[in-house]
Amino acid sequence: MSSDPWGRVDETGTVYVRTADGEQVVGSWQAGSPDEALAYFERKYEGLVVEIGLLEKRVKTTDLSSKDAQTAIGHLREQIDAHHAVGDLDALRKRLDKLVELVEARREERKAQRAKQSDEARHAKEALVVEAEELAQSDQWRAAGERLRSLVDTWKGLPRLDRKSDDELWHRFSHARSAFSKRRKQHFAQLDAQREEARRTKERLVAEAESLSGSTDWGPTAARYRELMSEWKAAGRAQREHEDDLWNRFRGAQDVFFAARSSVFAERDAEQAENLKLKEELAGEAEKLLPVTDLKAARAAFRAINERWEAIGHVPRDARPKVEGRMHTVERALQEAEEAEWRRTNPEARARAAGLTGQLQAAVDKLKGQIEQARAQGNTAKAEKLGRELEGRQALLDQALKGLQEFGG
Repeated sequence: MSSDPWGRVDETGTVYVRTADGEQVVGSWQAGSPDEALAYFERKYEGLVVEIGLLEKRVKTTDLSSKDAQTAIGHLREQIDAHHAVGDLDALRKRLDKLVELVEARREERKAQRAKQSDEARHAKEALVVEAEELAQSDQWRAAGERLRSLVDTWKGLPRLDRKSDDELWHRFSHARSAFSKRRKQHFAQLDAQREEARRTKERLVAEAESLSGSTDWGPTAARYRELMSEWKAAGRAQREHEDDLWNRFRGAQDVFFAARSSVFAERDAEQAENLKLKEELAGEAEKLLPVTDLKAARAAFRAINERWEAIGHVPRDARPKVEGRMHTVERALQEAEEAEWRRTNPEARARAAGLTGQLQAAVDKLKGQIEQARAQGNTAKAEKLGRELEGRQALLDQALKGLQEFGG
């Protein structure tokens, strides 16, 4: 009979293993010696030890699922309970019991981790939904659209929740995206309609601008071009593929008109500059007629100068007041000379002046006599009053005498 601390072989070749519950039959061995029998079943035990060690390592270091771990533990426990190995089977059972506890702990840990991840995913998806619903009201079409696409990618990278919660959040998220897309589509449809209206308006403006490009009615046409430009700006932008072409035609028509106007104005300005030079020479010639010594000759000379003046034509607007003012000064001097001559030679005016002078002279002489009489009577107050009246009559007389002298009288 052969034995070791954990098993033995009896005379019949039956192999036993010692356990806490007593000896258990391992099997029967007839092919060799008892030592070979024990060695064989001890190798079976070592195999179990190796399998349990490997399973312990997998549970601790890999993501082996609890279900798969429990299945493997059950398979090993069946082998141990079958008592087909010689060794400390109770120690192996204890290791499996601890391994069960470890698997359960890992299962709870993973459950808690999944719950945490699920909670984080829920909060993350709720945040995405809230942001998407805010973006759904945005008018920043490009930026909001790009952000919504980014949110979709973020959503896809998050773990799924329970079906009900995930579906509810996705419904809100999808609805926000659809609402934004609908608003954006409406906006651009309206924008397209506005741009089409702008295109039709600008086509009309271009047609009128091109019809005016050959006009020589410079002032009214330039004013109309300014009005057309205001209407152009108020019309808004047409579609991109039409806007540049319409603008080039519109601007080109204006350029044709204003280039022609500039050419004409340049010629006119040169002509008017020459006219100004000629009129300045005539103004200088007229100014030499002053002071007037021979009214008849001066008037004839001025009339001849003025005829040449009228034949010259326009001068630059800003120079006109000064040069015309010089001519008007000479003309006024001639008029004043004529009026003075008329007063001097007018018989009726001379008679009226002489009559007025005689009346004033008589009044002055009478006042002088009255003053002398008042003084002789000692009436100083009356004399002073009459003296003040005399001063006024004397001033009028002096003025009348001066006027009479102008008549040569």
